[in-house]
Amino acid sequence: MTEHHACFEDRALNRRTLLRGGAASLALWSLLPRAAIAGTRDPRLLTMVLRGGLDGLSLAAPVGDPNYVKLRELIALPKPGETGGGLALDNMFALNPNMPFLHALYQKKEALIVHAVHTPYRERSHFDGQDMLENGAPDGNKLADGWLNRAILNLPNAGKVSSRGLSLGPVVPLVMRGKADVLSWIPKVYNLPLRDSTVGRLMELYQKTDPRLAQALINGGEMVRVADASVTMPGAVVAAVPTQPVPIAGLPQARGLNPNQFREFTEAAEMAAKFMKPHDGPRIGALSYNGWDTHANEGVLQGALGNRLGGLDAALQTLHDGLGPDAWKDTVVVVVTEFGRTARVNGTAGTDHGSATCALFVGGAIKGGRVHADWPGLADANLFENRDLKPTTDLRAMLKGVLRDHLGIPDGALASTIFPGSGGVKGLQGLIAS
Repeated sequence: MTEHHACFEDRALNRRTLLRGGAASLALWSLLPRAAIAGTRDPRLLTMVLRGGLDGLSLAAPVGDPNYVKLRELIALPKPGETGGGLALDNMFALNPNMPFLHALYQKKEALIVHAVHTPYRERSHFDGQDMLENGAPDGNKLADGWLNRAILNLPNAGKVSSRGLSLGPVVPLVMRGKADVLSWIPKVYNLPLRDSTVGRLMELYQKTDPRLAQALINGGEMVRVADASVTMPGAVVAAVPTQPVPIAGLPQARGLNPNQFREFTEAAEMAAKFMKPHDGPRIGALSYNGWDTHANEGVLQGALGNRLGGLDAALQTLHDGLGPDAWKDTVVVVVTEFGRTARVNGTAGTDHGSATCALFVGGAIKGGRVHADWPGLADANLFENRDLKPTTDLRAMLKGVLRDHLGIPDGALASTIFPGSGGVKGLQGLIAS
């Protein structure tokens, strides 16, 4: 092994899911901290789901593979040093130049790029692929809850650290739905303004008919004030997220962020930092970004995909700067997608639904500075179904390694509960920095 359709939203939530995960910034389910993580570390885990199928061959291009340009002539990333060339990772791979901050983290050994990675899914439906990615079961239709929510229920040493999950987005993604309690925040772009009088009438109604939802509304109001960073909840230390990058010793500076540029990406990352930084805040969170379905005019450098990769890079920088060095050193960010794109380019300079792709493992707790790839090669004989990058690394092995070594979840729970039916997939060692 070398170390080296359109956007789809989550399906509708029923009332029970609403109470567990929330569906508005004021509908927030808040409970006291219950679970803990052993030791003096204070680990955090944020999962970012890229909906639509990320083209991993354009995020981390195998410029050293002799068949890469032949397959991808219309959208091939130039080699490092050439005009518009990628950012060198190793002798085989180059990072898309729209991701300078990720490259800076990679150089600081705080980013691990996993290539030719896959879930057990081998078809080409966004809905089914996302279900399998998020619920963690070999048959994506069997479970209605998510592996990340089940991970919260299996955190060790109850009582020391908050066991509430955090969801950022218009709905709670499947990966975070389940029995564990989840705080929900909707970015302002999705919010409908509610007058105080309206909230008051809702409170009066629900206190009589649904006390649990009434309490969620009360707690939701407190979270709104934390997010606004003007009033904090008792005991909370709110992270003020800067609009310009904070100089970090030993970390090459990436681009300065325009506060309005990539707001679609940075707002959720800003909120994640605010809620996950405090000592009593949630430690496990999830959010998703739509728009990764690149059937036509993919635009690797200055088009649709290039812009979205730039937005993802800005989100990582916003999260890094907002958490600050103390929280960042104990943080892992996992970036995953339901499947990749075809290795072969179609007739409209795009790529269709494929199989293997890239995943990112980023953060101060990651043992990075490398590309993890059991690289299958891009020769015709090596392609999956004569069209796709061949899947060689099971995503569950990567996730198990992080959940075990970062959060302390035992192998037995990982194989039987969190990723059921995965006993033959061993969690990878060496993903977490010592």
